[in-house]
Amino acid sequence: MSDQPTHPDLRIVAHEIAFGRHLRLDVFRFHHRLFSGEWSGERVYDVVRRGAAVAVLLYDPERDTVVLVEQFRLPPLLAGYSPWVVEVVAGLVDKEGEAEAEVGRRETREEAGFDVIGELIPIQRYVPMPGNSDETIALFCGRVASAGAGGVHGLAAEHEDIRVVVKPLAELAAKLDSGRIETGHTLISLYWLLRHRDEVRRRWGVG
Repeated sequence: MSDQPTHPDLRIVAHEIAFGRHLRLDVFRFHHRLFSGEWSGERVYDVVRRGAAVAVLLYDPERDTVVLVEQFRLPPLLAGYSPWVVEVVAGLVDKEGEAEAEVGRRETREEAGFDVIGELIPIQRYVPMPGNSDETIALFCGRVASAGAGGVHGLAAEHEDIRVVVKPLAELAAKLDSGRIETGHTLISLYWLLRHRDEVRRRWGVG
């Protein structure tokens, strides 16, 4: 993470780390160039330093099913949603130099209890909360065999209690249409798969 990012349209006046634990909160004082070409007055931003994350949509082309995970998450409850969130496998890049695809494979083993078959297909990389966080998420699609998938997984050291959920892609498409998929990385990944399903199946040799 860069504490002093450089850009011709940015002048940083001051930077401090206000808080640091699982998340880090930085305070930046800065000026930025306006559309007029002039410079803004001094602005103060609190930025959550989350860093890079990876999410993997696990798809079984033989059964046309998707493997998701369910776990308890407090922040959605604070926002008025159910705390029991069904989403794609995801995790942080927590080792310097670790490739994003390897993070995806590691998180699949830890959260779903099995390995991805072959290479991961990159979907895209994006910034989910540009107004308050530097978090980036790299999205991938991975092939899996979902027969027998299930159970509860996760790392005890991280207090993870993660249940595997297997859903037909058609059912998830209906949930998308009715607004019952509520996390951004899951939404993007599923919309991508619905658009590219035939291409993915041909790539993996499934008619």
